[in-house]
Amino acid sequence: MKTMQAVLAAGLVVATFGLAVAKLPAPPPMSDAQKAAAEEAKGKAAAATALAAQQQAAAEDRVATRYFADMKAKGKQVPASQMAVAAPATPPAKDAKAAPKK
Repeated sequence: MKTMQAVLAAGLVVATFGLAVAKLPAPPPMSDAQKAAAEEAKGKAAAATALAAQQQAAAEDRVATRYFADMKAKGKQVPASQMAVAAPATPPAKDAKAAPKK
């Protein structure tokens, strides 16, 4: 019986929330200044993400270099890194003679 009450209560909450959200007005259209500010914020966020990625890669390189140096100083054999260096992503060149489609 308690399970049925819990299910009905959850259904009532979901229905009430759905009605409340449905009655909200649509947001007003963005002005040109707001659009420019949003684009600027998006550009800043992208630049911050790129900077964070560069800093992360530099930190990983420093840690790996220090690890290899410490292991060499201890006289331990450490195999070379098995990770391939990531090449910059470039789209494949379009060949004039494309392979025939089957």
